[in-house]
Amino acid sequence: MSAAGPVGEPVGEIVTGEAVVLGLRAASFASRMLSALLDAVIVGLVFGALLWGTSALLSDTDEAASAAITLAETVLCFVGIPVAVETATRGRTVGKLVMGVRVVRDDGGPVRFRHSLVRAVLGLFELWSLAGSPAIICSLITQRGKRVGDLLAGTYVVRERSSARHVPLPPMPPELAGWARTADIGRLPLDTTTAARQFLARTATLNPASRTALGLQLAGALIPFVNPAPPAQADPERFLVAVLVERRDRDFERMQRREARTRELERTIGRA
Repeated sequence: MSAAGPVGEPVGEIVTGEAVVLGLRAASFASRMLSALLDAVIVGLVFGALLWGTSALLSDTDEAASAAITLAETVLCFVGIPVAVETATRGRTVGKLVMGVRVVRDDGGPVRFRHSLVRAVLGLFELWSLAGSPAIICSLITQRGKRVGDLLAGTYVVRERSSARHVPLPPMPPELAGWARTADIGRLPLDTTTAARQFLARTATLNPASRTALGLQLAGALIPFVNPAPPAQADPERFLVAVLVERRDRDFERMQRREARTRELERTIGRA
């Protein structure tokens, strides 16, 4: 099985012959700015209300205690609340919801607590302390419009309303099921696996020549990460399906084992 490009070369965003980009579309600069401004207004109002309330209720508090309370309110409003909202809503805030955008990981998956925490802590400095100037400059010069917090967290903002709906993977090809069960599948490149999933979701809409070339390219990029190699006559597209389905099933089984161990540990602690 040969590839259209160098085997093992990182794929990243791939453009088909019909100029279709395989990947989530990054949000525009304007939509990111407007969503950030809306969120800033909401956070500012909450912060102002807290300051007014505490100053009215704790007017007799000494200066050191007032400073500590103000610091706690600052951390709560500018870090705690944004992290909690973004984690709970999988990358959406009020401003992002209004603008139809959300934050995702670089591989297109939903953000988790640590991603939101890094973004919020960096945002305290690049958005609030420095009036957003580092974020604006960084978003203008990076490919996906990332601010500094996105670069360190491994995230970016996508256009949620225009992104394609999730399409499940095809079933495991029967002729490759035995090979996939025993194959050693290493840590797959995130950009390549994301592009492969997008490719498999859109194969029916692609030009046959582009479909063949992209299938060869993506398969060639994944071959170095599986051992042994697939059968010599394996179709590149079906090879992609086999690798992604097998990895999904293994991840699911691993998650089930972890949850079972957690439940058993909780029962053990409860009996102690």
